[in-house]
Amino acid sequence: MGAPQPGTALGGALGPARTSRSLRRLRDDPQRLRFEVTARDGAARTGRVHLGGGSVATPAFVPLASHGSVRSLAAAEVAELGFELVLGNTYHLAIRPGAEAIGALGGLGPFMGWRGATITDSGGFQVFSLAHGGVADEVKGRGSAREGRGAVLDIGEEGVRFRSYLDGSERFLGPEESMRIQARLGSDIALAFDECTPFHADRDYTARSTERTHRWLARCLAWHAERGPRSQAVFGIVQGGIYDDLREASAAAVSAPGVDGLAIGGALGRDKEQMRQVVARTASLLPDSAPRHLLGIGEPDDLVAAIASGIDLFDCAVPTRLARHGTALSPTPEQRFRFDLGSSSYALDAAPLVAGCPCAACRDHTRAYIHHLARARELTAVRLLCLHNLVYLERLAAGAREAIAGGAFGRYHDAIRAGEPPWDAVATACGR
Repeated sequence: MGAPQPGTALGGALGPARTSRSLRRLRDDPQRLRFEVTARDGAARTGRVHLGGGSVATPAFVPLASHGSVRSLAAAEVAELGFELVLGNTYHLAIRPGAEAIGALGGLGPFMGWRGATITDSGGFQVFSLAHGGVADEVKGRGSAREGRGAVLDIGEEGVRFRSYLDGSERFLGPEESMRIQARLGSDIALAFDECTPFHADRDYTARSTERTHRWLARCLAWHAERGPRSQAVFGIVQGGIYDDLREASAAAVSAPGVDGLAIGGALGRDKEQMRQVVARTASLLPDSAPRHLLGIGEPDDLVAAIASGIDLFDCAVPTRLARHGTALSPTPEQRFRFDLGSSSYALDAAPLVAGCPCAACRDHTRAYIHHLARARELTAVRLLCLHNLVYLERLAAGAREAIAGGAFGRYHDAIRAGEPPWDAVATACGR
């Protein structure tokens, strides 16, 4: 079998996959992380990630606690919804209140009153979004036009110089600094510092960026081996954009002996179909023994597609960002699995957000009431929608685990994408 042609973009004909057995074995250190697979259905799998801060059933959605809080909710409430892992944002927490302050108060978990496991990103996505533009900029064809506060001053081999969005002061973030901050935050999993390239980057830039990510990983691992917390796991991040050969090379490079798990990051494609092909192809290249984390993906149809490819963990701002804008997740594929409560069509709607949903918003309130709160810009609207959206994704992941264990994930996947809510989809799939 020949090798993939250099520069071939995923979404066309796929080159032959290198099997995960050919990759180097990752670190096996149960004091940091132990991963067990408990059931399989095709490439989809259930398991448990055992960490210093607790055990996490997979596949699992991971809520964002970007500033040390899952938007509008207390940590105990997040746990009551069924979540076992939250993600803190290294970039935001380093700027305010600062890693030293959080470290002095016991680390991110104790600081926010969270008694489960924690993961921190590297800060790379945020600083490179300042340079390349965020997701909305990319979709709308805009570059980053930001100047002054929050602007990137220089991207070099050492790292990134940028201005704080708070006071305009010059800051620096590189591999060693990212690891140092995450060590002070005391997370159970630290993500290696990487360069997150946008979809509009050409192959040459993506290749150079991916190679830099690999060099930065080596520096992250060297710092962490000498100074990192003994119980903190490190995940490497596979980059390579939409290019088959770059993804394959990155999967091999990042599956390094000092790495405990793997994340898939970077540009995943111009549309959902290409994104799913990139994710499936990349997942197939990763060692079976390692937990796999897909960064920044959180829409219901995308989650079940990624679970079908063998992804274990997901984090995304979707549920809380939609809530902030008055939008509820729903089993409506024709509307991108969401609807806007700000619409006047809901002013007299006495139905719950989604029939059968066990969340407090659906149990106790009507669409009409939440519509009123959203139009009045009441904070209660954001809170109720956060509760609903998070429960929707938690139930989706729990349903996937049940369906995989029962050998019925294919039917569950199809039911979700066809527009059944998770609690009905799993009943349909499992015949109960």
